[in-house]
Formats: sequence, structure tokens, C-alpha cells
Amino acid sequence: MADLAAGGAMGVPFTVLYEVIKEVVIKTSMFRPLLEELKSKIEALNPLIAQMDSWNKVLDRPEKELRQFKVQMEKGPELITKCANLSKWKSYKKYKYSNQLLELQNSLQNLLFILQWQQARDVKETLVGVKNVETVVQRVDASVAELKEEGMSVMKVTLDEVRNLGTMVRRIDKKGEVQNPLDCEVPEPPLVTVGLYVPLRELKMKLLKNDNVSMLVLTAPGGCGKTTLATKFCQDEEVKGIFKNNIFFVTVTKKSTFNLIVQGLHQRKSTDIPMFQDEVTAVKWLRKFLMEEGQNPVLLVLDDVWSESKYILEKFDEVKMPNFKILVTSRSQFPEYGSIYHLKSLNDRDAMTLFRHSASLGDGQWNSLAREIVAPCKGYPLAIKVVGKSLRGKPIEFWRKRALEWSKGDSIIDSETEVLLRLQTSLDALDEKEALIKECFLDLGSFPQDQRIPAGALIDMWAELYEDLDKDFLAITNMYELTTRSLADLVVTRKETVEDDDYYSEHFVTQHDLLRQLAVYQAKLDPSKRRLIIGNRGDNLPKCLTEQKHQPIKPRLLSISSDETFSTNLHNIQLADVEVLVLNFSTKSYALPEFVEKMVNLKVLIVTNHGFIPAELSNFHLLDSLPNLKRIRLERVSIPSITKHPIQLKSLKKISLFMCSIGKAFSNCSFQISNALPNLEELNIDYCNDLVKLPDALCNLVRLKKLSITNCHKLSALPQDIGKLVKVEVLRLRSCTDLVKLPCSVKDLKTLDFLDISDCFSIVELPEDIGELSSLRKINMRQCSRLQELPLSILDLQKLEEVICDEETAGLWEPFSSGLCNGVVKEVKEEFSLDWLQKFQY
Repeated sequence: MADLAAGGAMGVPFTVLYEVIKEVVIKTSMFRPLLEELKSKIEALNPLIAQMDSWNKVLDRPEKELRQFKVQMEKGPELITKCANLSKWKSYKKYKYSNQLLELQNSLQNLLFILQWQQARDVKETLVGVKNVETVVQRVDASVAELKEEGMSVMKVTLDEVRNLGTMVRRIDKKGEVQNPLDCEVPEPPLVTVGLYVPLRELKMKLLKNDNVSMLVLTAPGGCGKTTLATKFCQDEEVKGIFKNNIFFVTVTKKSTFNLIVQGLHQRKSTDIPMFQDEVTAVKWLRKFLMEEGQNPVLLVLDDVWSESKYILEKFDEVKMPNFKILVTSRSQFPEYGSIYHLKSLNDRDAMTLFRHSASLGDGQWNSLAREIVAPCKGYPLAIKVVGKSLRGKPIEFWRKRALEWSKGDSIIDSETEVLLRLQTSLDALDEKEALIKECFLDLGSFPQDQRIPAGALIDMWAELYEDLDKDFLAITNMYELTTRSLADLVVTRKETVEDDDYYSEHFVTQHDLLRQLAVYQAKLDPSKRRLIIGNRGDNLPKCLTEQKHQPIKPRLLSISSDETFSTNLHNIQLADVEVLVLNFSTKSYALPEFVEKMVNLKVLIVTNHGFIPAELSNFHLLDSLPNLKRIRLERVSIPSITKHPIQLKSLKKISLFMCSIGKAFSNCSFQISNALPNLEELNIDYCNDLVKLPDALCNLVRLKKLSITNCHKLSALPQDIGKLVKVEVLRLRSCTDLVKLPCSVKDLKTLDFLDISDCFSIVELPEDIGELSSLRKINMRQCSRLQELPLSILDLQKLEEVICDEETAGLWEPFSSGLCNGVVKEVKEEFSLDWLQKFQY
């Protein structure tokens, strides 16, 4: 490399970089494939750079043309030295450095093209002999072709090395996955599926026609369509004809256990939820269940099984019976447990079909350009779908730009890591005006993967973190923005055309696991550490969070996923700066961390239990010391457990209870609700099935503006004094199917703007004095099927602008049509769905 040392603009940096690589490649194996590739590229470039430097001096060319490459080459030795000193346990930094080495490699590749361009230019101007220039150009062309041919195979080896990281967060942090609730329902496949006809036929042949195969493992890299094929299999008419109602679909996470899966099977067959003492008991129940089914075959799909969960397959393998078939989808093969079926990538025709659908591209439109964009995806469905959606509706210039960007790379899916790098471009495309969209995308990483994120949780979080999202509908708008950019999907489980009612309890945000991992990865790269996402098992935390000697960090958002009580002291977190705390767990009992009482600026608390049974929540009294806490959301929590100790939350404005156990919590609590929540403005109670009567004490919450009680099917009565809530503007009693009537005191709600009694099947009459609701603007009374007539005072509702009905209830308003403005009564058709019980799958 002596000739490089004598060079000009690039000589010295290349010499230093080469010598460092040559030394490090001998000492470390972690980055050896990539370093060897860099070394070979520099050796190929060596004579070209030397000669170009020589000609530039002769022709008096400025060195600035290669200056940017010189700067990058000068940074190379420092990066490679870090690689050499990196511990093999620091997988997160390994990914980071691998990415930077890939960038350095791409820079060398670009340098080849720059040199080629320079030589072509110099042909016209050079004073050196034409013969010598042509020789050099031929050498450059040969080098480029050779490097391109070799680059594909070497890059494959390099990314295979990185692939062992998995999909970033799964392999970065193995401690923090949260147990999913196992509903065992078969999810709906995408509206458009391609390339699955042959695989579906072959799956049926292997699993159904062969009595010797009881377990079939459907395997392929992540994002190739394994789950889609499995759902299509479950919904195939021949399969449904064989298994009928005995088709169970379970998404397996790292925390899924054999007992929990069998619990899910039991729950489908019975209303009670058993608590198996051990796996032996669960195996006995499963065998008994299969024997009782007798001639009725059973199909169990175990979706997304990772290698860490293979013991689950071992347990099911012990329960082999002729009427029991298991289909497993996994990135691993598990040859010891079943027959294997490899799902192949899409062929060119199917890939184009999927891309055209994802991009909403017409037949024949931009064919050549579309092929250029689809080609690097190499039949990978996830990449095709994400790329297509990102270009949907964009002018052709965006398509040409994307094709040009990708033409500079080798491949989009050489490995899962490469897919993540490509997904990164979706974030890079957001400009300064769209910075808020990126921030909200990163916030999605605070929630466990494979879980629908309730829109209500994001509404609470964003309202306090971002001034521009302080209204519910603004947060929903941002969710749509994320959806249009293929960064997430907003799912609305109730399909209806009712507008402008601010009811978002059945809105959920879903996200592919790779996108979530991208969000987590980006959060880790943030030097200011505005988000801290901790996945914890056994309080085994990084030392930078537990030892005083490390630099303190000041997150605004703290997310903790843990198995049991999270008791570790986080010495290096400035807890006073935390504004949003997200706690995820899946145990029967959970204690708020002791350090919560130090979070003096905490504004939002989101506590989610992902288990089956509402959890006992202790240490709730710690919140008493928080002067700025405005919003609390509890999911699957036992409310009596938090009312044992006196508490006063003076700043609390909103509390939401979802699928909680309430019982007699409000009646038997140790304090007055009005004293504990003196400034509460919004109370949401949803899917709390043991709520029979709303306690009278709630009528003392005189500052309440919104009272929403939905899907509480056992609620039969409201307090007689509900009229005391004189500031209530929204009263929503949606889907309270046992509610018989509204109290007469409802007439005293003079500020009531919206009354929602939709799907209250048991209501037989409305209060005679309902006409005294002087501010009532809107009523939703769909599916009030037992309501026979309306009181005459309905004509006194002077501000009434909209009445939402179905065909039957619309008829009740016909006698009053002469006293109403045209268009007030609107008949709406509804398609009710319980899809919220199912897990969302791409």
C-alpha cells in the first residue's frame, strides 16, 4: 500500500484505513466477513486512486471532488477500532457498528462510480495520451463488475452474521416480553392474498392426508406470509368441514407457556378459566378433552413460535392422538417435533400483483418503474407491502427517486436486518414539519409487540406530551397519518357511519413487529433519551441504569414490562422529568414501583395487565404524592385492591377503566370518592362485566363533564341522583344491555350535549321530562329494540340537531316529524363485530 501513502486527497486516509483493517481482521471474528470485504475493496481501489491522484496533479484538478470521501475514510479507523474492542455480549452495539460498516462499504462502492465519472470527463480534456486513459477506464469497468459480482455473496455472508441479532428488540433485550392474552380465535387474513394457492394445497396434503403427520411446522423468514397462509388454511372450506368448531389459533410469544395455551383452549369450551397447578395437570385436561371429542378432530395453530419456546412443542408432542393436528408457524424448523414445510417467496408475477394492490396501481401503469422497485424485494411480502403503501398516491418523481436510491444497493432482503434498514427510509422521509409524526411513531414502541394498542392510551399519552395533540380527534388524526405512511395501521372494530361522536374505545393501532422494533431501535439511538423502554425479567437491568457512576438520563416517557414487582432502584434516571409512565405485566398481582412517588412531574399513568384475570394492584397510594397527575388508564385491574387505602388525586382529570373488576369497590372504599377525585372531569368504564349498579357516590363528582359507561352488560341501574352531575356534557351508556331505564333526575343535566343509549336493548321508556334537557344536541338510540314510544316532551328539545337510529327506532320519531327540522333523524346501518377479541395479523 506504499503507493497510496504517496497519493494526494485520498492516499493517506486509505493507507491508514487499510493498515487498521489488516490488523483488526486477524484479532476479531465478530466483524470478520465485513472487514475482509472492506479490505478487498481497498486493495482493488488502490491503483485506481493512486493514478487518479496523479492525473489530478497533472491536470490541476481540485481535491474537493473527493474530499467528502476523504472525511469518511478518516473516520473509518476509529470505527474499526471500536469493533475490535467490542464485547461479544453487546449485541445492540454490534448491530449499530455493523450498520456503520455497511455505510462505509457503500461509500467505497460510490467512490468507484465517482472515479468512473471523473475518468469519462477527463477523456475530453486530458493532455495525457488517449490510449492510457482508455486503459484506465477499462480497468475501472472491470473492477466495478468484479466488485458487484463479489459484493452480493460477501454482503450475504455479512448480513448472515448480523441476522443472528434477530429483529432488533427481540434479540437486543430478551428480558421484557409481556404475555399475550390467548383468545384462540382465528384472525381474518388480508383482503388480498397472492401466491398461496399452491402452498395451501400442499399444506392440506401434508397435514390432512397423511395420518403419520400430527404436527407440521410451516417455516420461512419473518414477513414471508406464514401467518397469512395459516389463517387461509383455517378458513378453507375443506378444513372447516373436517374440524368444524374445533379450530384454535394461538399467537405464541416468549412468555407463552403450555399452561396458558391450554387455558385458552379451555376458555373456548367453557366460561370459567381454570388455573392449572402444573403442566402435568394441563396435560391431563388436554388428553381428557381430546378423548371426549372422540370422532370430532381438533386443529391447533401455534403461530410465531420462537426457538426459546420449543419446549411448548415438546409438551404438545407428548399428547399425540389421531384426532389432534397441530400447525406451527415459525422462523425455526424444529425438525425433532414435526414434518417441515418451507414457504417460498413470491414469484415475479405474484410479487407484482401484491405490489400493485398495495400501491393502488392500475394495470399497465408505470410497469417498467414498478418492476425496478419490486425487483430488490425479491418476493418478500412484507417488504413489497410496506414499499407499495409508502408510494401509494405519490407522483412519479417519488417512484423514480425510490428506484434510484435502491439501484445503489445490493438487495433489500438479504436478511431481516437489511429489511429494517430499508424500513428506516420511511422515517428518514419525514421532514421537519412532520417531526411530530415521527415522535408518535417512536412512542408506539412503549407497548408490547403482537398487541393492539388502544387508541385511548395513545390519546392520553399524546395529549400531555404534545401541545398540538391536546384534543382526542387530533390524536386520531395523527394515527391516520401514521397509517398513510405505512408506519402503523388504525383498526376500527365497529363498522358504522356515525360521525363526530368522539367515541374511540373501539379504535386500535396495530404494528408489525419489525416496525415496532424499528421504533425501539430509534429510541435507543436518541442521545437525549427522551424515551426509556425497559423490558425486564427478574430486575436484571443494564448497569447504566442502576449504578451511580454512569451519566444520568432524563426521559419524558418511561415504559416498563416486567414479570413481577419491579423493585429495582433506577439510580441514573432523573425520575422527576418523567411525564408518562407505561407499565405492562401479566401476573395475578403487581405493585407500583416505589420510585413512582418521586415522579413529581408525572402526568399520565397507563397500567396494563395482559393476563386473563384482573390483577391485584398494590402501592396505589404512592400516587397521592404526585401533584401533576392528570390521567390514569387501568386495564384488567381489580379496582377493590386500589381502594383499600385513602388517597387524594387533586390534579386528576380523567380515569379510564377497561376490563377491570369493580365489584363493590366504590361502595366499600375507605374514602369519599368526591374527596379523592375532586377535579375529575372524565370517567370511562368499558367492558367491566361485574358492574351491576353505578354507585351513588359518583354523583358527588360535581366537576364531571363526560361519563362513559360502555359494554357493561350487567349494569341494570343508574343512581337516582345522577342529576347532580350538573356539568356533564356527554352521557354515554352504549351497549349496557341490562339497563332498563334512565332516572328521572336526568332532566336536571342542563349542560348535556350528547346522550348515547345505543345498543341498550332493555330500555323500555325514556323519562317523561326529557324535554327539559335544554342543551341536548345529539341522541344516539340505535338498537333500543324494546323502546315502544317516545314522551311528548321530546318536542321541547329546541337544540336537537341529530338523532341516530336504526330502521325500527326511526319509526318512533315519525309522529313528531312535523315538529322537527328536516334531516334530524338519521337512519344508520351497523355491522357489529367482535374483532376486538382477535389479535391483529399482517
